[in-house]
Amino acid sequence: MIASGFTRRGAIGSVAAGCALALSPRATAATAVPLVIAHRGASALRPEHTLAAYAKAIADGADYIEPDLVVTRDGLLVARHENNIAETTDVAGRPEFAGRRTRKTVDGTAQDGWFCEDFTLAELKTLRAVERLGGMRPVSAGYDGQFQLATFEEIVDFTAAEAAARGRTIGLIPELKHGSYFAGIGLPLEDRFLGVLAAHAYTRRAPVEVQSFEIANLRYLRTRLGRPANVRLAQLIDAGDVRPADVAKAGGDTTYAAMATAAGLRTIATYADVVAPGTRAIIPLRADGRLGAPTRLVADAHAAGLLVHPWTFRPENRFLAADFRDGAGENARNPAGSIAEIRRYLATGIDGFFTDDPALGRAALLPVGA
Repeated sequence: MIASGFTRRGAIGSVAAGCALALSPRATAATAVPLVIAHRGASALRPEHTLAAYAKAIADGADYIEPDLVVTRDGLLVARHENNIAETTDVAGRPEFAGRRTRKTVDGTAQDGWFCEDFTLAELKTLRAVERLGGMRPVSAGYDGQFQLATFEEIVDFTAAEAAARGRTIGLIPELKHGSYFAGIGLPLEDRFLGVLAAHAYTRRAPVEVQSFEIANLRYLRTRLGRPANVRLAQLIDAGDVRPADVAKAGGDTTYAAMATAAGLRTIATYADVVAPGTRAIIPLRADGRLGAPTRLVADAHAAGLLVHPWTFRPENRFLAADFRDGAGENARNPAGSIAEIRRYLATGIDGFFTDDPALGRAALLPVGA
């Protein structure tokens, strides 16, 4: 995710003495309360990746907020989960952009839509965010059309302002999306990302955890950044025999399943500080949809010196293990069920977790009955 030429100010990693979240990258759950990470902001309650979603997440107690980063035609980083903005903006209803609809293959998957890299930032700023899961999240959908798309620089400034106003440090956990794809079309993300980190006083001292589903960019980041005290690198891993996009593009055979083994985790630890698997890699589902026995992933990751930050806890019944669902319907919010599920995973020793509803994540950390 991070690129070449990081020279301004020498390093990102000079940490202010009072920066409570700026933990040593190799800190373990035994030395810290697990982190509540706001997945795309408070995305169960506000359209994802908007300043409104981040504001709600911070107000609800998130330790870190997550901007997924893609790039515009004029080379600026904006927060979108995917470069295809068909489902998360009102672009489909904008006749002036009807001619931009196209088909592209991104990381091996063909898709139709409108893509950030075909728009300038000024054009994207005319769009408004919409809730991707509107039928399931009516509260969030009620904000459709109200919020602009945000740049990474705007998010850094916003986070710094919130931290100052609230008197607490708020971490950033950006993910660089589709790194190989963007490099292949002449819009690499990494140098742009490094430039933003170096240009802002907040990201030179506040906790930053950089994520990628690819491997090569994390290795590159390690060579460029070393091990500054405030920056961690997180290797995201998917399930099964899928290969990371950069591995597939290079003709390699490394799979996410192999990366999740004890040997694979030891390899990850040579360049990253955190492994971030899907939740079910830690406690899988049985055939009846209930939680089974925990795997060895957390223990093996800790033995390798890695922190474990699984993704993603969501508060609707359809996303919960059968143990925790209620009778209100698949799309209904189930706060009690979500809290109970998170607590089952906390018992495995995870060091933090991604959640669409940080208030529920914070509640899960309270003693039972509190």
